[in-house]
Amino acid sequence: MDVFLPIAQVFVNPIEILLLSAIVGVLSGLFGVGGGFLMTPFLIFLGVPPAYAVANEANNILATSVSGSTTHYLKNTLDYKMGLMIVIGGSIGTALGIYTFTYFKGIGKIDTVISLAYMYILAIIGTLMLVESLREIDRAKRNLVVKKKLHVHYWIHGLPLRMRFPKSKLYESIFTPIIIGLVVGFIAAIMGIGGAFILVPAMIYIIKMPTKLVPGTSLFVTIFVSVIVTFLHSINFGSIDLMLVFMLVIGSIVGVQAGQKLGEKIDSSGLKALLAILLLIVGIAIAYETFFAEQTEKEIIQVLNADLNFFSLFILEFSEDMPFFYGLFSIMFAILLGVGAALIRRIFSNFKKKMLLKKS
Repeated sequence: MDVFLPIAQVFVNPIEILLLSAIVGVLSGLFGVGGGFLMTPFLIFLGVPPAYAVANEANNILATSVSGSTTHYLKNTLDYKMGLMIVIGGSIGTALGIYTFTYFKGIGKIDTVISLAYMYILAIIGTLMLVESLREIDRAKRNLVVKKKLHVHYWIHGLPLRMRFPKSKLYESIFTPIIIGLVVGFIAAIMGIGGAFILVPAMIYIIKMPTKLVPGTSLFVTIFVSVIVTFLHSINFGSIDLMLVFMLVIGSIVGVQAGQKLGEKIDSSGLKALLAILLLIVGIAIAYETFFAEQTEKEIIQVLNADLNFFSLFILEFSEDMPFFYGLFSIMFAILLGVGAALIRRIFSNFKKKMLLKKS
């Protein structure tokens, strides 16, 4: 049974949304990468207009990031000072990204821009991941050990205004994390993704942060960037659909938990090649949708006058009459779902430990 999304103005199959978001969540938990660059294209394939897919996936990422960040907070594996520096840059980048988004939306080209951005990003990431995973497989077969340089310096390391980051034990220019955050924020605003595929490598190889602090700090940054992206998309374009967000969050949180548990039991390095191939396939599919499947837009227009139930009508009127408060409510809704999921996971984990102690 299809469900009508009052804001996006399209029908979707809730089972398909839940399954796809869960599958993407499993991949995120298994490989430690954000699922936004997969889920947003999937939403587009299911008929959600690109501008709405970007905004709602950003809201979904907020919920999953809160869930993951809460866990790292409890483990004390966060560098707040470094995270806040990245957030400063992320805020500037997000504002620039929303300005760019508004410009292309105004001239009627935003759907094409989003599709092309995903097509190129997925092609680049997929190719790099495939090459690297094939190298790892080859090295494993030949039992080769590659020695890496301990210190590699780039131009960004010569920037002024250095600051100490006690948690990471670093003495780094404040411009380094700010510039990285600016790039992440800009991409998040345009594409509705958390930017972990840029942020995580940058924190490891450019900032030189301890690996154990990287995931938690990345999620911490993603929370703030996603909040800004969600709020600005909501008040500027009215594109957040709480019905869609709820389905995405439920599927993603369940999938991420399953992926993390699965990652503890199996060696996922050999599966990276399959993920890379999947990214390339999705990139090709987006290219096909962009340049050849022109009939999709006509099919969407036919559902604009569908009858709304009480809940759908409430969401639509709330979004139109009070966009500022609707944006705040969307953010709080995602945060509460994320924190709730983290606490449930914590309670279940403690209960499981107690049961094991009783048995022993």
